[in-house]
Amino acid sequence: MKSATPAAQVAEFIGRYAPDIARAMTLSRRKMRALVPRGYELVYDNYNALGIGYGPGQKAPHAIVSIVAYPRWVTLFFLYGAKLHDPHLLLEGTGSRVRSIRLQSPDDLDRADIKQLISQALAPHAEALARCPRIETIVKLAVARQRSRRPRAGNTSKPNAKKARKRTKARSGL
Repeated sequence: MKSATPAAQVAEFIGRYAPDIARAMTLSRRKMRALVPRGYELVYDNYNALGIGYGPGQKAPHAIVSIVAYPRWVTLFFLYGAKLHDPHLLLEGTGSRVRSIRLQSPDDLDRADIKQLISQALAPHAEALARCPRIETIVKLAVARQRSRRPRAGNTSKPNAKKARKRTKARSGL
C-alpha cells in the first residue's frame, strides 16, 4: 500500500465500512473539503476508527476540525470545541478541549448552525489556511490491526438512546 496514492489509500480505508457509513464518510469528506479548501487533510486509519482532520499544518496538533467514521456513524470533532460559542447547544462532550457532533447524515454539514461552528473554529486560523496550498491529503497513519469497520452481525442497536435523553435533560437544566 506504500506506493498507492493518498486518494487510493483513503478510498480503500473508507471501503472497509458498511455501504451506508462508507457513503456518509465519502459525502462528509467532500463537504469538509469544500468548507476547508486550503490546508492539509490528515488521515489516520487507526485501531478504533478512520479519522480525517483539517488544518493549516501537517501534524496532528494542527488539526482544527475532523470527521471520524465509526462502524455505525460519522462524528464531526472540534479539537478546540470547548472554546466555541454554541448557542444551539449542539456540541457534546465535557472535556477541557474537544467537542463533537454526531452527524445524522452528511447533509448536517450544510446546516447553518453547524457551518457557523465550523467557521468559528476556523476563523482564528484564517491567515495560516490562506497561506496553505489547495487542500492536500496526507496519510499519517494506517495500522494493520484494527477493530472491525462494520457492525457485528445481530447487533443492530442504535446509539445509546438513554445517554441521549440524559444529555438532553442536562442541557435543559432538568
